[in-house]
Amino acid sequence: MPELPEVEVTRQGLLPALPGCRIIKTARSSKRLRAEVPPQLLNRHLLGATIRTIDRRAKYLLFRLTSGATLVIHLGMSGKLSLLPATTPRARHDHLCLALDTDMELRFNDARRFGSVLLWPAAEALQRERTFDAQLGVEPLGSDLSAEYLLAQSRSRNQGVKTLLMDSRIIAGIGNIYANEILFAAGLHPLVPASRVSQAQWKTIVAASRRILRAAIRAGGSTIADFLGASGHPGYFQLQFRVYKRQGQRCRKCRQTIVRTTVSGRATYFCPVCQVRS
Repeated sequence: MPELPEVEVTRQGLLPALPGCRIIKTARSSKRLRAEVPPQLLNRHLLGATIRTIDRRAKYLLFRLTSGATLVIHLGMSGKLSLLPATTPRARHDHLCLALDTDMELRFNDARRFGSVLLWPAAEALQRERTFDAQLGVEPLGSDLSAEYLLAQSRSRNQGVKTLLMDSRIIAGIGNIYANEILFAAGLHPLVPASRVSQAQWKTIVAASRRILRAAIRAGGSTIADFLGASGHPGYFQLQFRVYKRQGQRCRKCRQTIVRTTVSGRATYFCPVCQVRS
């Protein structure tokens, strides 16, 4: 599943080309996505509209239009956004195509169809975004994420620290891949109760989160199965993984064998020496 770095890589790949482009035609496949907008509503609010900019909130991309409306896209588990010449043949899993006045098309391709396409009409956009934003925690790359904030959020929580890191109501955008890598960098076992993590340890987690997420963005994200950025190129951060999907291999720090377990239904990887569960 594309996580924050992959979504940010997609945003950065589209941002130089899309602002100022006018949408002149929309096309939808007959397949349903996890959440979607009726075609007539898309046409009413998108046709003739010009893309002003693209923002990101957690794992969502927000295409802001000069009309005041906002198109919101979540990539789901296998989604990709590409900007292609309009003459390029449509691919099998292209579920939304926006033709632009530049003879290019923005295409949302999603083989597993867990992605979402939402629309906030201009008259409702402000209130809808406030409601949307209130359901999400702080951005891990923003100034609101601090050791003090995480300490306050974790005091009454006995869930494992990895589960807390992946709770989008507390931190918006850290998924399974990067939670594993962050905890290895911080030297914390994923099952240590969040309520027992000290302020100093939270400070280490905050620093590791920012360092790893920024490094992943610079590397173009992580391509585990089929993620491609807007340019059509894969990411390369998977070459820097310390624990994720490395079960049975030697830890690059201590040479112990990396272990795989399950935490909150998610595959979890750690080094039993570098991440002791005290």
